[in-house]
Amino acid sequence: MCGIVGAVAERNVQGILLEGLKRLEYRGYDSAGMVVQSPDGNLKRQRAAGKVAALEERLAAEALPGHCGIAHTRWATHGRPTETNAHPHQSGERLAVVHNGIIENHETLRRELIASGYAFSSETDTEVVAHLVDQESRVGDDLFDAVKRTLAKLDGAYALAVMNAQDPDVIIGARKGSPLVVGVGIDEAFLGSDPLALLQVTDRFIYLEEGDLVRLSRGGAIEIHDSSGRVVERPVQTFEHGDGAASKGEFRHFMLKEIHEQPAVIAATLEARLGERRVLVESFGPEAAALFDRVKQVHIVACGTSYHAGMVARYWLERFAGVPVQVEVASEYRYRRVVVPEGTLFVTLSQSGETADTLAALRFARASGYLGSLAICNVPGSSLVRESDLTLMTHAGPEIGVASTKAFTTQLVALMLFTLALGRIKGLDEAVQAELVAALRGLPALVTRVLALDSQIESLSTAFAEKHHALFLGRGVHFPIALEGALKLKEISYIHAEAYPAGELKHGPLALVDSEMPVISVAPNDELLDKLKSNLQEVRARGGELYVFADEHVALEEAEGIHVLRLPHVHEALAPILYTLPLQLLSYHVAVLKGTDVDQPRNLAKSVTVE
Repeated sequence: MCGIVGAVAERNVQGILLEGLKRLEYRGYDSAGMVVQSPDGNLKRQRAAGKVAALEERLAAEALPGHCGIAHTRWATHGRPTETNAHPHQSGERLAVVHNGIIENHETLRRELIASGYAFSSETDTEVVAHLVDQESRVGDDLFDAVKRTLAKLDGAYALAVMNAQDPDVIIGARKGSPLVVGVGIDEAFLGSDPLALLQVTDRFIYLEEGDLVRLSRGGAIEIHDSSGRVVERPVQTFEHGDGAASKGEFRHFMLKEIHEQPAVIAATLEARLGERRVLVESFGPEAAALFDRVKQVHIVACGTSYHAGMVARYWLERFAGVPVQVEVASEYRYRRVVVPEGTLFVTLSQSGETADTLAALRFARASGYLGSLAICNVPGSSLVRESDLTLMTHAGPEIGVASTKAFTTQLVALMLFTLALGRIKGLDEAVQAELVAALRGLPALVTRVLALDSQIESLSTAFAEKHHALFLGRGVHFPIALEGALKLKEISYIHAEAYPAGELKHGPLALVDSEMPVISVAPNDELLDKLKSNLQEVRARGGELYVFADEHVALEEAEGIHVLRLPHVHEALAPILYTLPLQLLSYHVAVLKGTDVDQPRNLAKSVTVE
C-alpha cells in the first residue's frame, strides 16, 4: 500500500520516477504525484486522482525536467482519494514530502502548526510532516538535521522522502515501521518502498533498517545514520529476481501469470532442502536443530491468506510433529493477554515481510518469553526476516497481483518442510518422512497437470458471472482451503462468498442454500470423504447447485445440479496445496467475466504496511 520512488541522477529523472510508479501499481493506490527540482532551482509538482495513467497525461502536457525528484502512489487513510490529498505534499514552494504509513499524533501537530501560522490545504496526516520540516529548516541547519528533529516529534509508522529547493540535488529518506530501500547506481542514487520500483535502473540495493535516516546527493553519494545518530554502513545486496518479474509477459493479468508460475516456484522452494529420504533441518539455519529439539508448542501468527496457510499447518504439525499448535490473526494477537507455555516457538508468515500487524506481533513476542522465532517469508531483505531467529524463504519471486496465489502455495510448501523438519527432531517415523519427501518431489508435476485444466475451469466460471453469493465447503485440513477459495472469489470478483466446515451445514449455513447459491467443495480422497459426500447430498436435497473438485479416484458422478472436475491423485497430506489451484483459477475467470480489476481490486492493497 502506497509507494515511494526517488532519484538523484545525472539525467532527467521524470521518466525514472514515472516508470517506478507504474511498477508499484500492484500495491494498491488511488492517486499519484511527482515533484522535481527544475533547472531553475524551484520545485515543480504534478498530481492526479486515479491511476498513474492520469498523472502521465498531466506530465505529457506539462513535463517536469530535472535531476532530482520524488514521486508517490497513495492509498487513502486520512482524507478522501482526491488530487488535493495526493502526495507529494508541500510547505510553501520550497519543501516537498512523500510518506507511507500513519502519523498517529497528526491532529495535535496540526493544531500546533496552525497556531504557528501554517495553513493546511489537505485532509492528510502527511502534510504536518512537510510543515514541521519547513519549520525546523528555518533555524538554519541543513535539510538532514531538520528532518532528524522532525522525526523526534512524530508518533506512528512512516517511510519518508523529503526535498528542499534550498538544499539542491538532495533527498532525505527515513524509515520507521514501513519499508524503504536505497538503490545504488553509477554516480546515481535512488529511493523506493520496493526494489521492484527501481529494477529499471539498478539491481543493487541497501535495505534500510528500523530508525535509519539517509541522505542521497548528486554523484551517487549515500550517507546513512542509524537510530542513535551514528554513521553506519549497510550491506549492498544484489536483487535475486530478474526485471521480467515485473512484466505480465504473455498473460493478460499478473494474477494469471503468477498462477501458472507455481510449478516453478514450488520447485524453487524445495530446492536444496530435501535429502534422499528426509528434509534437511540445516536449511532453517545452523541453530535450527538445537532450537527445534526444545520446541514443545508452536504459535503461528499471520494475516489474510497467510493466516489460512497457518491453519493448514496446524493440522500438519499436530499430526506429523506431535506438538500442539495455536494459530492467531496478527491484528488481534497483540491486543490480548497472551499466555506463552514453556518451549513455544513463534512462527510468522508474510509474503512481503513488512506486514505491519505481523511485524508488530513479532516485536511483541520477542518480549513475551517465547523460545525463539521463525519467519516464513518471500522477501530476503525484509524486516520480518532480519528480526527473526530463523528464516525459511519461499522463493516465490515477486508477486504483483494483490490476490495472493503463488505466495500462498509456496508458504504451504515451506510449512510442510517445517513440519517434516520438526517431525524429524521429534521422532517422526522415517518411512513416513521418506514417503512425504517423495511426494513433495512430485508436486510440481502434479501442479502442472492441474493447471492444464484451465479451460475446463473457465467453462465452469460462466455459471458464477451473475451470482451474488457463493458458499465454499471443506472438511478437516481442507476447511482452510475453502476459506482461501472464498477469500479469492470475494476479493477479485466482489461476489459475497463464505466458507464453512462441511459438517457445520446443519448448524446454520444450510438455511442459505437454494438454486441461486452455488456451492463449491473440494473432495480429495481422504478419510473424511464419505462424510463429505453426505454433506453434499444435504446441499443437493435443498436445490443447491454443486461444483466439486474431486480426486480422480473418488466415486462421485456428475448428475443434475452436480458438476465434478477431476484432479490428479496426490498424497492426501499434500492435497491442500493441489486443491488450492482450481479455486484460484475459478476466481480469476469469474472476475474476468465480471470485468473487475483483477490485479488491483478496489479498496485493497498488496503490502499492508499500516495497522
